[in-house]
Amino acid sequence: MTPPTIAPALAGGALIGLSASLLLMLTGRIAGISGIVGGLMTSAGRGKDEASWRLAFVIGLLAGGVALFVYRPQSFDGAATVNPLLVALAGVLVGVGTTLGNGCTSGHGVCGISRLSKRSIVATCIFMATGMLVTFVVRHVGGAR
Repeated sequence: MTPPTIAPALAGGALIGLSASLLLMLTGRIAGISGIVGGLMTSAGRGKDEASWRLAFVIGLLAGGVALFVYRPQSFDGAATVNPLLVALAGVLVGVGTTLGNGCTSGHGVCGISRLSKRSIVATCIFMATGMLVTFVVRHVGGAR
C-alpha cells in the first residue's frame, strides 16, 4: 500500500464523514441510506419538505456514482465474479437485515458508532461478522471465486 493507492480511500472516507456530519448538524437527520430511501417511499403523506431533502440526498448519491463513471471509468473495470441471482438474493437479504436491525451500514456503522450508540456498535459487529461468514462460505464452501 502506497500513498497514491490509499489517498482516494482516505479522501472518500473523509467526505462520507463530512457529509454525514453536515446532514446531522444542519438538519438533525442521520445519514442512514436505508432509512432515507424507505422514508422517501413513505413520505407522500408527510409533506413536500420531507420528501425533497430525501430525494436530494438520493440524487446526490446517484450523481456521485455517475460522475465517477464519467471521470474514472477504469474504476468499473472487471468482470462480475458472482452469479447475478446470488447478487439479487444478497440484495434481498440485506434489505431484510436493514429492516430487522433498524438501519444499515451507513446509519449504524458511520453515524451510530460516531455517536457512541451501543445499539449501533452491536448492530455493526453483527453485520460485519455476518458479512465475513457469508463471504467465507460463498468463496470457500460454495466454490465461487
